[in-house]
Amino acid sequence: MTSDPNPAAVADEAAQEAPAPACVMSFNAADASGAGGVAGDVATIAAMGAHALPVTTAILMRDTAEVFDHHELDAEVVVEQARSILEDVTISAWKVGFLGSAEVVAAVAEILSDYPDVPLVAYMPSLSWIEQEDQREPYLDAFRELILPATEVLVGGHQTLTDFLLPDWDSERPPSARELAVAAAEHGTRFVLVTGVHLQSRGGEQFLDNVLASPQAALTGEKFERFDTAFVGAGDTLSAALASLLAADTELQAAVGEALAFLDQSLDAGFRPGMGNVVPDRFFWALPPEEEGAEGEPAAPEAAAPAADNNKGSRRVH
Repeated sequence: MTSDPNPAAVADEAAQEAPAPACVMSFNAADASGAGGVAGDVATIAAMGAHALPVTTAILMRDTAEVFDHHELDAEVVVEQARSILEDVTISAWKVGFLGSAEVVAAVAEILSDYPDVPLVAYMPSLSWIEQEDQREPYLDAFRELILPATEVLVGGHQTLTDFLLPDWDSERPPSARELAVAAAEHGTRFVLVTGVHLQSRGGEQFLDNVLASPQAALTGEKFERFDTAFVGAGDTLSAALASLLAADTELQAAVGEALAFLDQSLDAGFRPGMGNVVPDRFFWALPPEEEGAEGEPAAPEAAAPAADNNKGSRRVH
């Protein structure tokens, strides 16, 4: 017969356990390409040193080139996934991606409302692949009304956020990041992180700006040289990285700088697993250095360190 363990010894052992990393709950679609969705979020959050709590909201039918269709999940299934974990684990940040349907948007918003002090990073991808307007518009309306009021930072491409926040914009010039932030603030969002803002060419080179803005001003950002390579999963990577940094109590502007640096290096190390677009390599910093080349060739540079240590020198996003 085995005796009960000594309670003092059990308490001692628990006290000696390493502290758990910050936990980030991601609401996103299943993406079999591994480029984005919950798969991309899990990889990014892990690479940033946090622990991912992935909640599947829909199933995408896609390859590395395009999305063909999606299958919605019942809102109750999504809620049960999330509530089961939230009753057990303390979370430090939310990441919201594609939620699949207006019904799931409403269900997720209700969960978020129970945790108003947990920062939320919401990512709005392009949904042009949803051709039926009677499916797309109710989803976007629900996201505006229910998710944006809880959002600390809304992340998205310049054209996507323009279509989403300022659908009636008719000026010849594109809206600035601050103007997009003003539109988002009307729904309760505090900041926007706008990516892919086209800048004037400098000596034939083209640049893209990535800007964090509030309704008052553009706050910070990074300009990157533009290349022709097409990527898939970049937006999910950036938003999940930012959520992970906020979960670790990183100040917002510093977190944006680190998240952009992480995205930059993930894209630089990106790979093409199929016949479509390039997938970010979120574990670029873990790659071993390449062996020295043939005689007379210099050794390859060592693998890059994590994003927080890579703020020096030139950077670029393809």
